[in-house]
Amino acid sequence: MRRLYLRIYFAVLASLAAFALAAGFMWRSFGDFGPASHAGELAAQFAQNILPETNAPTSEQQAALEKLARNLRADASLFSADLSRLASVGGEMPAPEDGEEGAGWVRRGSGRPVWTLHLPDGRWLVARAIREPPERRHPAWRLFFMLAVIALAVGVGAYPVVRRLTRRLENLQRGVESLGAGDLSARVKVEGRDEIARLGESFNRAAARIEELVGAHKLLLANASHELRTPLTRIRMGVEMMKEQADPRRKAELEQDIAELDQLIDEILLASRLDALNAGEAREEVDLLALAAEECARYEQCTLDGDSVTLRGEPRLLRRMVRNLLENARRHGAPPIEVSVRRVEGEAELRVRDAGPGVPEAEREKVFEPFYRYAGSSSVGAGLGLALVRRIARRHGGEVRAVADGFRVTLSAG
Repeated sequence: MRRLYLRIYFAVLASLAAFALAAGFMWRSFGDFGPASHAGELAAQFAQNILPETNAPTSEQQAALEKLARNLRADASLFSADLSRLASVGGEMPAPEDGEEGAGWVRRGSGRPVWTLHLPDGRWLVARAIREPPERRHPAWRLFFMLAVIALAVGVGAYPVVRRLTRRLENLQRGVESLGAGDLSARVKVEGRDEIARLGESFNRAAARIEELVGAHKLLLANASHELRTPLTRIRMGVEMMKEQADPRRKAELEQDIAELDQLIDEILLASRLDALNAGEAREEVDLLALAAEECARYEQCTLDGDSVTLRGEPRLLRRMVRNLLENARRHGAPPIEVSVRRVEGEAELRVRDAGPGVPEAEREKVFEPFYRYAGSSSVGAGLGLALVRRIARRHGGEVRAVADGFRVTLSAG
């Protein structure tokens, strides 16, 4: 989302730049380069026309200044171009300082401000009102008013952009609420090509993935119920036959069917519980080599070698993972079964090999799907055994892969 922040940042900068340009234009219109400067020039020209010439006698200039000060009701002083005082009415005004130009208000010391006016002929007229004029609204209020209008215009212009952005966020919120309410087909309309659009695309992908997972779960239950019917039918037929004769072979087959059914039910229950259990629940230190040795002892022609590797995990789940791999090798491979445990680059590696033909390379990912059967086989990959192995491995920060001679599991040993 960093690009969105940059866009907002540059939008703010652009708004401030527009505001600054507008303020500069207003200042130019009402400030020193605008009508105020022309007003000062006009006042200086009028004052020069009222006052006598520069070389007029001092008495004449004094009389003219008295008349002007009386009309203005102000104290005033007239200075020559070299800042020598030519005439003065009322309190003497301070002479202009070097560097002053044009016309404007000047405050010297703690006194009231004085108005200095530079006449075209070089003389200076400095005046100050005898009493404080009645408070009037400063002309700058027009500038403030114009700036307020510009700020309002910027806000109005930005509203459609912001509203379009927030409207798409609201649509995204409604999509999330619909998905949370159980509508797995909820999607949002993707508009534009910015970050919000990419967020909408991400939501649609996530919603599609959730819908796919829920569908797969439903399919899992449907397939499980179908798989359960086969051993149940065989059990029912076996029971009917045992009524007539107690054949030991039939009894053994019946016991095997019951065990198969019991294991399948146990795997389904475990698969459903894995979704509800927290990933860090019941974690403890587990010696993977010792755990594999205990499981290998349950099978004939099963050898074990390797190093002692300790990791934090859930012993019951890790035991089930090893048992499912050994059971898969027993059913679908050929003896001997070889198990090895190693520490490889900071990870625990468990390998289970057998002398069977192995899984075809094109089917090595699909065998981890629940109840998957590849062409030419009636049992390899069927059931939940390998699917549970992958889920348990990922739950422990690892992964499982089918290789040419068996399976390779890596687990986080941190």
